[in-house]
Amino acid sequence: MAISDLRVAYGPAGRQAEVLRGVSLTLHAGELLGLVGPNGSGKTTLIRAVTRGVKSLSGEISILGEAVASLSQRELARRVAVVPQAPLLPDGFSVLETVLAGRTPHLRLLENEGQRDCDAAARAMRRTQTWELRERLIGELSGGERQRVVVARALAQETPILLLDEPTAHLDIGHQAAMLELMRTLCREEGKAALAVVHDLTLASQFCDRLVVLGPGGTVAAVGEAGEVLSASLLSKVYGASASVFPHPKTGRPVVAPHPEGS
Repeated sequence: MAISDLRVAYGPAGRQAEVLRGVSLTLHAGELLGLVGPNGSGKTTLIRAVTRGVKSLSGEISILGEAVASLSQRELARRVAVVPQAPLLPDGFSVLETVLAGRTPHLRLLENEGQRDCDAAARAMRRTQTWELRERLIGELSGGERQRVVVARALAQETPILLLDEPTAHLDIGHQAAMLELMRTLCREEGKAALAVVHDLTLASQFCDRLVVLGPGGTVAAVGEAGEVLSASLLSKVYGASASVFPHPKTGRPVVAPHPEGS
């Protein structure tokens, strides 16, 4: 996936507020790319622009060598699966029914799911540790369980590209690590390309191959491996935060520790 000089704005004509300004990035097959930045820097907007959820002012977005604008919605959904930040899930549906919904782009109009679709859903649920929840209703699940179901639905879609808007939200530390480890494994072993919005900089540093840092004005402040881009000066500039950055004792990757106020 390639994004070139992307600009997106919200608001009525003549009074638009630009959210993304000249954003360019490339997501490679086999790569887990972390998208980080302060609140309001345009991370969710970027994901929505890729899936045509918002209209861009200018710029180009291509997936597997074809412009997103030229793809049908069904073809786009066969190439890109999204884990949204605030998914709407039907409380009265079972977990299995919800995950099977990820197979919709592969079905013809009014076609029922077949064995291949059920197998894809089962694989996705086992990978996200939701298989044991398959008969439960969505309305009965905890926030963390719901989040894992949403990821399972995206995996069941069987796309080469995954866009994940805070996939670790509502998860405890063990499931956070397991979720990003799963994404990294899918990229390594199946050649998927994953772009993940992650707020925890230390978590992103440990699991992502590269980081794209968006600044408050919706511009790219830095791109590169975590050790190249995460520094106290960048955190001060982009987040307005005072923090120490030091190597993890086992991985050597950056750990970010904010300073308590007044210290």
